[in-house]
Parts: sequence; C-alpha cells; structure tokens
Amino acid sequence: MHLKYVKTLLPPQEALARVTCLAWAPNNSKFAVCTIDRVVLLYDEQGERRDKFSTKPIDPKYGKQSYAVKDMVFSPDSTKIAIGQSDNIIFVYRIGENWGDKKVICNKFVQTVRLANTQTNRSSTIYDTESLVVSLTSNVSGKGILSGHADGTVVRYFFDDEGSGESQGKLLVHPCPPYALAWGANSIIVGGCDKKIVAYGREGQVLQTFDYSRDRTEKEFMVAATSPTGQSVVFGSYDRLRVFNWAPRRGVWDEAKPKEIPYLYTITALAWKKDGSCLCAGTVCGGVEQFDCCLRKNIYRNKFEMTYVDLSQVIVKNLSTGTRAALKSHCGYEIEEVKIMGKDRYLVAHTSDTLLLGDLLTNKVSEVPWPGSGGNEKFFFENETVCMIFNAGELSLVEYANNEILGSVRTEFMNPHLISVRLNERKQRGAEDNKKLAYLIDIKTIAIVDLVGGRNLGTISHDSKIDWLELNETGRKLLFRDKKMRVRVKYKHPEENIPMDTPISCSGALQELLCDGLHFTY
Repeated sequence: MHLKYVKTLLPPQEALARVTCLAWAPNNSKFAVCTIDRVVLLYDEQGERRDKFSTKPIDPKYGKQSYAVKDMVFSPDSTKIAIGQSDNIIFVYRIGENWGDKKVICNKFVQTVRLANTQTNRSSTIYDTESLVVSLTSNVSGKGILSGHADGTVVRYFFDDEGSGESQGKLLVHPCPPYALAWGANSIIVGGCDKKIVAYGREGQVLQTFDYSRDRTEKEFMVAATSPTGQSVVFGSYDRLRVFNWAPRRGVWDEAKPKEIPYLYTITALAWKKDGSCLCAGTVCGGVEQFDCCLRKNIYRNKFEMTYVDLSQVIVKNLSTGTRAALKSHCGYEIEEVKIMGKDRYLVAHTSDTLLLGDLLTNKVSEVPWPGSGGNEKFFFENETVCMIFNAGELSLVEYANNEILGSVRTEFMNPHLISVRLNERKQRGAEDNKKLAYLIDIKTIAIVDLVGGRNLGTISHDSKIDWLELNETGRKLLFRDKKMRVRVKYKHPEENIPMDTPISCSGALQELLCDGLHFTY
C-alpha cells in the first residue's frame, strides 16, 4: 500500500494549534476534525467543509478553556459522534443525516475510563489499572480493544473474542509508553519515544523489530492507524509517515517506502476512511492532509476504475456515474482478479479459499467458502436476489449479502430457463423465510427443494422433454412447458395437500400466461 498526497483539508497555522483527533463516519460520507479550540469541523466525502459545532465543558462555570477533547468516534449509523474530554465526561452529539441539522447532546457519561451504554445511559468499569492510559485502539471487527499505559503495559479486552480463544488482561510490556498502538489482522504493532516499532504476536511474543534509533532525522512515534482490513498500518512521527504491509504468504510485516513531507511537523492524529481508500493526518500546527491509499489501480473496459486498496479489498468506481462499491474479503484473503459481469452490474472475485460476489446496484456483497476450482465456473445473474453458479455438474446458489451458500444440487442442465428460484418474494403466514428451488434432475423430471430446511419437497415426472419451468412467487405452484408446446400447472392443494395437474394447451411460442392471478413471462 502506497500513500499519495491529494489535498490539504485544513491549512496549518504558524503556531502550535494541535489537531487533537480525527474520525471517519462508517458510511464514508462524513469526516470530522477536532481542533485545539475544541470545535468539531465536518467535511463531506470530497473533502469540502460543510458544517461545524462547538463542544461543551462538563460544567459551564468552568469555562471553555477548562478541558481538551481527547478523542471522538462516529456511531455505526453515522448520525452521532461520541466525544471524550479531559474533564472526565463523554458527550454524545446527534448531528443528523443532513448537513445543517441541529446538533444536540443526546447522551452524557461522567466517568474516567469506562464502558458507556447509550441505550441505558449508564456506564460500567471494564477493568482497572494503576497506570495512565496513553493509547486505545480496537481490532478490525471492533469487538476487542487494546489499551496502552504509561508504564509500557498493553492490556487486551474482548467484548466477543469471536471464537479466537485469545487471552484477556495484561498482554505485554513495551520498553517505553506505547503512544502509537495498532491492532492489525495478524499481530499487534507498537511504537513510542524510543524510535522503535515492534510487532508482537497474538499472545505478546516479539515477532519483528524495526529500529530507527540511529536515524537522526527520525523522532518519536506519536500515533498509529490500522487500515479497515488490518492488512496495513501507518505510524506518524515528525515530517514522516511510515507504512507497513502484511505479507500473508511469508507471515511478516514489510515496510514500504516512507512518505516524507517537509515542514509537516509532528503528526498528532490519523484516521483511515472506512473503505480504506484514503488516510487523513492532523498535525501539531493545526493542518489536516488527505492521502490516497492503494496498491495499484487499473481501468476495466473503459467503464470502471479498480482501486486495490490492499491485498483483501478493492474499490470499484463507475466512471460514468461516479458510484462506488467496496469488495472486501472479511476472512483477510488476497483478492485475485475482479470481473464485472451480468450487464455490468455484478462483481465476481476469487481468493485462495473463498468466492466474492457483489451487486453494484444494491451494494450487497457476499463471501462464501469456495476451494480452488480452476476458474471453470459459469455464472448466471438472471435472478436479482441470488447468483447461480455451475461447476462440474453442480449448481450452487449464493444469496447476495449472505456469507453462506444457500444450497447446492447436482444437475447437468445449465440453462437458467430450466431453473427457478424464489426467495421471500411474497410474505406467507407462519413462515419467516420462504426460499424454494425448482430444477431438472433429468430431461423429464423436476425436483422442488426447500432451501431453508434443505429438504426435497417432491419430484414431478413427465412423459415428454421439459424445456421451460417457473415457480410462482410463493413457491407453491409450478408452471412448466414441454417440447410439444404443452403447458402444465403443477401444485399442491393448500388444505388437502393433494397433487393436482392442470394441462393448458398452447400453440406457438409462449409469450405470457396468466395463472391464478400471477403472471409468468417466458
């Protein structure tokens, strides 16, 4: 991953005017900057300043100079900002969805270092230590935190260890206060005033050390930031950003060429955009700089720009509309070539062990287990809710935004007109999920499968070759046509569960048929 300067969001001053913290909204539409004067500036995705608001002290009688803003973070829905202050309070501001919405305090927590619950408006202690907290960071999923303390101790705590089995509590002791603390996908990286960056394993053992103590141009490391995938880490010091990329095949961190910025001075804050495409840095002189982040870029069919943010994430931009979609391997695997298929609407990409599928229109992305198949799959995108994949005589169904394969069956008939999938297209009483599949076992036999329970609902044998079939929206009726141009409706009686077969004569190509109030189009 390389950094390329894009623009200056906030010009530096000719005096100390420290940028205390930066934050990107999860939906990538807002960027917040807090300056030394305790004012939060709000920028849009293009880096244009659109709004601002002033923070408040714990008690108005103490005055606006009585505190400093230490950190801030957006809520998951990007409509609120939580701000932690040195006067032992956290204010949660509702900033709204639109620019110019009124900014109001909706929660406040008077405390030291504790867990704040916005639903109950109460706080609780996570753990106690006897040393000042100098840094705090979370893992990629946000379900675990690391705290760095002035005595060099790094403590790990999980809200949910996600089955990792990793220990909690005191993890390691760094030689100096860990002011720059980052939690990558595969290790923990720490920097401080000794001009060294050390990578530690999951249980605190030293993996790598990068020693810059003999470099007279290097200063202490003040801040660090991890990319959204955890595959890259950036450390900020004086006039310099150092970039480290994880090499999964060798299991080590590789240092990229550092980004040298003369007269930038000490970097005091870093924030990575949630899609990984850009990094913002705040300085001790009040400046905020924006950098583009990527491994490489290429143009696909002169219609799309592919930005490989890191090994496991690609940003796809439609050059004509400007819309963007992020294709990310949540398992951390390296994404190979990305293809755009299905009338330029659907994304397909392989990793070593998974398959990624995305819908550019709805922004839904799936990652399903998919061992190496040699790239011989055939993809069909006729259904807007599910992708049909044929490989070695097997049909697999992947529902967009679902990270598990919906169902797999054996069939040699790859024509999408011989397969019908219905996924919750009409609500039914007593059934939350209604997902059914009809397909050909052989040229004269139709099978119907309940994809929710994974059970076969039955088979239909016919005396002639079948060349088209379709389930209705509820999946309770089946319409099919044979080579003799005869159309039949096959269904179960809703009360008596008695199979019924209704023949419909048809001459010539079937254009449209009205069946029990439902339209089937061929």
